[in-house]
Amino acid sequence: MDAAEIREILDEAKAVLELESDSILEMSRRLDDNFARMVDLICLCTGRVVIGGIGKSGIIARKISATLNSTGTRSLFLHPVEAMHGDLGVVSPEDIFLALSASGETDELNLLLPRISSVGCPIIAFTGNSKSTLAAHSDVIIDTGVQKEACPLGLAPTCSTTAMLAMGDALAVVLINRKHFKMDDFKRFHPGGALGQRLASNVSDIMLTGDAVPSVRIGSAMASAIHEMNRHSLGVILILDRDDHLGGIITDGDIRRAVARGTQLFQMKVDQVMSTTPHQAHPETPAYDALNTMERYQITVLPITGSDKRVKGILHLHDILGKGEFKFNGR
Repeated sequence: MDAAEIREILDEAKAVLELESDSILEMSRRLDDNFARMVDLICLCTGRVVIGGIGKSGIIARKISATLNSTGTRSLFLHPVEAMHGDLGVVSPEDIFLALSASGETDELNLLLPRISSVGCPIIAFTGNSKSTLAAHSDVIIDTGVQKEACPLGLAPTCSTTAMLAMGDALAVVLINRKHFKMDDFKRFHPGGALGQRLASNVSDIMLTGDAVPSVRIGSAMASAIHEMNRHSLGVILILDRDDHLGGIITDGDIRRAVARGTQLFQMKVDQVMSTTPHQAHPETPAYDALNTMERYQITVLPITGSDKRVKGILHLHDILGKGEFKFNGR
């Protein structure tokens, strides 16, 4: 493959990505009160969000259902054809039915809609056709239309399914906030996998210790502190007294603000720059509590101190969420 062929391939791929991203941005500009109505209906729902679609829309429906389930909104996927052959029994009046169809004229889905209505279940539509049969049967219509598909033949659903998927993600995230879904809830729904294991751990299981902890003594020069910060690449330096008690912390942000004030940083001691009241955690603190603290105060690092106030380690956001290889005790 020569350079010209490589450029042609990359140009084609970029065109697809740009077209799909433009489709999402355009859809976001059309958001209206119907989205808020949908959110309120789901928040008030005592049943489940039952999601249906055929073909590629069905695959997107399954993904949206999985995302809702993992973020605190009970959901299930219902195949429209299987529903007409007995599975309709899973739908109750307490549920909400979310129907996905770009054209709004998917026969297998539209045949199901009168039966859904007869159950007493409200219907929400993700569709690009507000005048379609699906739209006519729906209580709330969410416009997920796109101007064109990325497929050069105009046949394979590409931009349209990406738009539906993005709208499903927008719904899930808004519901997270409306339902006050927290990290400990996420942990409860994700007991398996690397993230679930880390969130189920105590801070002592995943914190960095020993030489991996960036620190200098009170009274040290800022030049020495910056050198240690750079060596450890965590964006902070802990300031310790002679007994390893935590005296303060200096972050990259503290240094930037000091430089912006025109401070002669390299002529100063750490005592003049450090924050003396850093947020911190105990080694036995659950990891999800530490993560909530980081989220609440918008920080990425927590000093870990014992009951004797001595520094035992340091915890970075990446050690909770995972970056590269999962580490225990910095090894």
